[in-house]
Amino acid sequence: MEKVAIVGASLSGLAAARALRRQSFSGEIILIGAERRHPYDRPPLSKDFLTGACTENDLALDHEDLGIDWRLGVTATRLDPRGRSVHLDDGTEVRADGVVIATGAQARTFGRSRTLRTLDDAIALRDDLRRRPHVVIVGAGFIGAEVASSARSLGCDVTVVEALETPLAGPLGPEMGAACAGLHGDHGVRLLTGVPVRGLTGSDRVEAVELADGTRLPADVVVAGIGAVPDVAWLHGSGLAVAGGVVTDAYGATNLPTVVATGDCAVAAGVRSEHWSHAMDHPATAVATLLGGTPPPPRQPYFWSDQYGVRIQFAGRREPGDTVRIVEGDPERRDVLAVYERDGHPVAVLGMNRPKSFTRWRRQVRAVPQEA
Repeated sequence: MEKVAIVGASLSGLAAARALRRQSFSGEIILIGAERRHPYDRPPLSKDFLTGACTENDLALDHEDLGIDWRLGVTATRLDPRGRSVHLDDGTEVRADGVVIATGAQARTFGRSRTLRTLDDAIALRDDLRRRPHVVIVGAGFIGAEVASSARSLGCDVTVVEALETPLAGPLGPEMGAACAGLHGDHGVRLLTGVPVRGLTGSDRVEAVELADGTRLPADVVVAGIGAVPDVAWLHGSGLAVAGGVVTDAYGATNLPTVVATGDCAVAAGVRSEHWSHAMDHPATAVATLLGGTPPPPRQPYFWSDQYGVRIQFAGRREPGDTVRIVEGDPERRDVLAVYERDGHPVAVLGMNRPKSFTRWRRQVRAVPQEA
């Protein structure tokens, strides 16, 4: 293999390029990205960047000495496995012996709401928040909660709306999801749950958010934190298996021998992960698969979130029916270490402001095989 094209120039695409060089690939690497910017770190976008604690320069990711042929500001429109090429929206095509698909995902939107996926999104939202507006955030997942925390720290009046009865009940379960959601009320943010949004009102600008129960929430700024859709539409007709993302095994292999997928756009062994740690770690596994080497075993799922000065950490994978045991602290005080158990074995751990205990328990969870 002499030439590899990586489609997607965010963290997972850059991590794939790094992995190629570390795994002794000396050929040509072409990195294709829709944004005109070089790769940057996304987690601070909803936190320190919004509050002004870091700048655009602080977000830059090191990409020196990799010998990359950058193709930025262009979008992939078609994958042609037979011709071994990727077609771009500027009319050109890139021929390669192997392809790494790392196109990520696009934020779900509705109406004239803001989203937070790219640096441009963050710049626009940061400018809005400087006016200390009334902010309504739709979706109480991790991005929505982090934006709420940042907006509140800037002096904004903030309301969070969540269609589920308990925010974060999916990944954390209802008990610990409720504990994390309690941070909003602790810091003067109004949280409304169990009611979906009907729509936005206003002529020249957004004036209010209308809920399905008739409630009208005045709003100067509305932020949609309702998840993301894998950016895989361009793969239609390629013969690649796509179902909620690019279908791969745990090691990034697709149904096409010279194509692997990684990051937010991939459904690896039935699971799609949108977390920073997965985008950082999994590309090395996918690259080893592409090069015909021995892939390192997939790492245990891990993510973190910073909200209202509280560090939330989670490792492992929770499933319905798992029991939760409080090992340390008190969920009501947002200072807790909780272990999820299945058949008497620890399968996941959650820490709120318990970094040392979390690290210790994470090792125990890591020793237990996780189901795909």
